[in-house]
Amino acid sequence: MAIRRKIGTKPLLLGWLLGMLTAAVIGLLVSALILFGIAYDTSADSPHPKPIAWAIHMTMIHSVKWRAATGGPPPTMDRARLLAGAKVYEARCIECHGGPGVARAPWVSAMLPTPPFLLDARVRWRHHELEHIVRHGVKMTAMPAWGELLSDRQITDVVAFVEAVPMLAPGDFARLRESVRAQPAN
Repeated sequence: MAIRRKIGTKPLLLGWLLGMLTAAVIGLLVSALILFGIAYDTSADSPHPKPIAWAIHMTMIHSVKWRAATGGPPPTMDRARLLAGAKVYEARCIECHGGPGVARAPWVSAMLPTPPFLLDARVRWRHHELEHIVRHGVKMTAMPAWGELLSDRQITDVVAFVEAVPMLAPGDFARLRESVRAQPAN
């Protein structure tokens, strides 16, 4: 027959409290090191550690999917809408995102995270999610909230254009850019 020793609740409670206090002190020290810039580098030329970059990216993806309106079907694409979207893209987007046969501006390589090429945006995002990203921007990525500067129609046009970009060969994209540049500025 095994002999059991009775352990009182006092030592157990004391050990639990001591463990919690130790964890709290360590948590406060780590937090202070991060908050005061000692343990975490916020320089723009230093990437986030992989687990933090992953966590931020996953948060962004799920935030957009959760918050994006479930509007109707995407607008039909015609030549006028393609040109209107290309005009907005040329003025506001091409330097960061490039296009078929067009590199991003050289200074974009200094941005972390680097803005994505949008050739696969239609595969990664639904129409209303792209509209949400364009309208509201994305924190900590330098993606502006264009809803402050563009009309609803311009946002719809540029999103429709981004969805059409994968179907454009580099030559078609170059001709479209020339058509946009030939239009009078408004």
